[in-house]
Amino acid sequence: MAEQQAAAAVQAEHDEARDGAAPGALRMGTAIVITSGKGGVGKTTSTANIGAALAARGRSVCLVDADVGLRNLDVVLGLENRVSHHFLDVIEKKCTLDEALVQDKRVPSMVLLPAAQTREKDDVVTADMAALIESLRRRFEYVLIDCPAGIEMGFKNAVAGAQRAIVVTTPEVSAVRDADRVVGLLPKGVEAQLIVNRLRPHLVRKGRMLSVAQVDEVLRLPLLGVIPDEPDVVVATNRGEPVSLSDASRSGEAYRRAVARLEGEQVEIEDYSGEGGFFERLAAWIGGRR
Repeated sequence: MAEQQAAAAVQAEHDEARDGAAPGALRMGTAIVITSGKGGVGKTTSTANIGAALAARGRSVCLVDADVGLRNLDVVLGLENRVSHHFLDVIEKKCTLDEALVQDKRVPSMVLLPAAQTREKDDVVTADMAALIESLRRRFEYVLIDCPAGIEMGFKNAVAGAQRAIVVTTPEVSAVRDADRVVGLLPKGVEAQLIVNRLRPHLVRKGRMLSVAQVDEVLRLPLLGVIPDEPDVVVATNRGEPVSLSDASRSGEAYRRAVARLEGEQVEIEDYSGEGGFFERLAAWIGGRR
């Protein structure tokens, strides 16, 4: 009960601020689908970290896990034990939206709307999903939709109602090709931006990984962020703690800078071209202390 009251209080503050901008008019929030095409590129991790970074900036954020049957966003956020309902329950009027929303443990202005684990993607009607996203836009400044891998029904449902898209890819040929396919399938009018995830500069220099420039040559999307491949991301994800909330994490800083650009700030893109891998940097640090 106390958590619900706290969430309601935070939401009321944001509603007042939003409504105050234009008396008598409702300003809708922005729905952003985070997609990739290929699975395993860090899309769910990016959704969690972007959402947490936005909420840490004082924004009201709802994360929607659209991956019906393969729910993972709750685990990445460390909220799996708090889930009692899912968005299909809301659509089918088995519970209210407030009953399905799960408040984050660290940033009270962020909530999760989980997916169903025991249902199929075809159980979701696209028009119902679009209506749900629209209702969330009336309550939250940002609605981030974690899109399932692939380009079938799950993808079509996830992009329904979105105004913007963040395409996440790793610097691998197969991932970039799938991302290019997804970009071509986005609804007309959806503005897409790019996050290059798990970059290893030492492999780029050796010609064993695509560079950011090479990825850009294929996708031709505005670059939102470059996330270095760091061990702390895996550790934080396994603990259910978004790395973007850690001041000590380089990857977390990269996510925070990406969020600043998402909000229109002029922030330079990170340049990791002169860096070695984690163990190379560790060896150099140890050598410098001798």
